[in-house]
Amino acid sequence: MIIGMEIQPIERAAVSDEVLGQLVAEILSGRLAPGEPLPAERELALRFGVNRHAIREALKGVRQAGLVRISQGDKTRVLDWRENAGLDVLTALATTGAVPSVELMRDVFEMRRSIAADAARLCAQRADDAQIAAVLDAAASYPERADDTSPEAIVVADVAFWIAVINGSGNIAYRLAMNTMLSGLETIGIPAMQKLGLLDEYADRDSHIRLARHIADHDVEATTRLATTLLSRVLDVIATTK
Repeated sequence: MIIGMEIQPIERAAVSDEVLGQLVAEILSGRLAPGEPLPAERELALRFGVNRHAIREALKGVRQAGLVRISQGDKTRVLDWRENAGLDVLTALATTGAVPSVELMRDVFEMRRSIAADAARLCAQRADDAQIAAVLDAAASYPERADDTSPEAIVVADVAFWIAVINGSGNIAYRLAMNTMLSGLETIGIPAMQKLGLLDEYADRDSHIRLARHIADHDVEATTRLATTLLSRVLDVIATTK
């Protein structure tokens, strides 16, 4: 035993995850172009220094992400991620630089505005009494003095509010999309959120309370208008970013 080190055995799944991450990065970066065949399993195993089982598991993940086509009797070929991949590659796109960071943030926050504003509209239409109570409680839980509150606590409050709104919308696809966007926001980090003015939006307690009240009043028009205005702030900042 090596004193001072807590070494844990490397799980086989962890090895395949490392291979998966590298293959995804190669494809999204364009170093592996659409239509290009991947090396055979044996060659990949030699290059990565792992066994073929790890390669097979990694290739399954790459295929599920919509990045390759695996055909019996033919080579595994790279697909165009813009035409075949899903939202789950957003985080990888951010880390590989396949899309300029400002452009990617703009696209993500435009989607965020569209989904969240429409979820608020649906919540005002559909939410039952219990769901409306959850929205009101979440709005009331925003910090009263943002200056005395940690950024992490402000983020937690905002996430709780929009989860309540999306749950009240009854749209499961919006809920799953939110999960993806939250994962992407985690990669941005608090300093970048502050630079984008995102925490100013999160800390706007009055606007969120007014939005919750519009939802409770089933005022669809006022709900949609305020939600859109609130969620546009970050886009206004991004528009001025070079």
